[in-house]
Amino acid sequence: MTVSVVSPNTVLANALSAAEDVLAPRIRTAPPQRITFVVGTQINGVPHLGTSLVHSLAFAAAARVRRRFGIHVEVAFGALDNAPHEVVVDPATGHRYQRAYAHALGEDVLAEQVDELYRPLFDALSERLSIPYQVEMYSQQQRTEQYRRTWLRAHRRIDAARWWLDPAHGVPHVRVPCPEPGCGWAEKSAERTRILLDAEHAEVQAVCLHHGLYEVVVGPGGGGYLDLATLYRNLVKELAAADRDRLSVMVKGGDWVFGSTLVDNAMTAIGLTGGQLPTRLFCPQVVTDTGAKLSKSLIRDGKAPLPDRSAPWMLDTRLWPGSLAEYADRLLDMAEVLLADPRHFFRSYSAGELGRLMSAPTRSVTAP
Repeated sequence: MTVSVVSPNTVLANALSAAEDVLAPRIRTAPPQRITFVVGTQINGVPHLGTSLVHSLAFAAAARVRRRFGIHVEVAFGALDNAPHEVVVDPATGHRYQRAYAHALGEDVLAEQVDELYRPLFDALSERLSIPYQVEMYSQQQRTEQYRRTWLRAHRRIDAARWWLDPAHGVPHVRVPCPEPGCGWAEKSAERTRILLDAEHAEVQAVCLHHGLYEVVVGPGGGGYLDLATLYRNLVKELAAADRDRLSVMVKGGDWVFGSTLVDNAMTAIGLTGGQLPTRLFCPQVVTDTGAKLSKSLIRDGKAPLPDRSAPWMLDTRLWPGSLAEYADRLLDMAEVLLADPRHFFRSYSAGELGRLMSAPTRSVTAP
């Protein structure tokens, strides 16, 4: 049996023949030597259907671009091990503190989790489409000279961008956790963090939950763990990815559409022009029956029900009732249909509808 996808027309669909057409202006204006499809994921739990959807679409989009433009492609997976593992309130001051997964569990443990939970699907997608991929933990990325020099340059212009990166308060959070061995705690909102810049470094003063006031010097070659608020981190990551010979395509879930507008305005505020803004591909979002994003944490905490026509494997892909090879094949079958018709790609899908589409090979139906 073959199941069908039926989607309404949209303004964007009228301008495109296929979803990857949104990348064509950048590719044709300044043809790169290679294209990297960059996809990031918080590794604070097991992957769910939305995660697998974005990952498979990154590989499938790369394959379509390679076939169409004849350019070398690759996929880069950014494992965000700086997600909060614990958040506590200091009863003496009322300040909230957090410790990231990287500090609570250690980078080696998290690397093993990535190997166990993510690499098997990446290996299957890579093998089927002959597309190489690489994995980089955020802890590794923030240590690179390129990332730190980019942050130092951006922070010198932070006054121009701060209201875009934090519209509520105008103070984009910069957390440099306590460097004491075995600690790693940092103020969640960095209220008492002070940053003094010189020509090549930043002197950071902050307050630890257990060790009080501390100072860290952050420079291109090291010094402290650089943990930025989400919008600020994306600004630095996307600026650092800029390369004259390589086009970096940021592959994101559809919930990032609104946040990326703020990041683009922040980049414009610090001096970038329209042609220098990042290239992004926003993937379909998985939603519940109410139209809200499918959230493992809300369902787990009892704040939202499991959506109608959904199944446990959608929240934990390890429970897929079949082999990993079959799971990869179904994802790629569906990805090819979604990418081939922009009406199918630039929209959201309920968890139940995606479950239906994953149940058998998928085909597209042309709407009037």
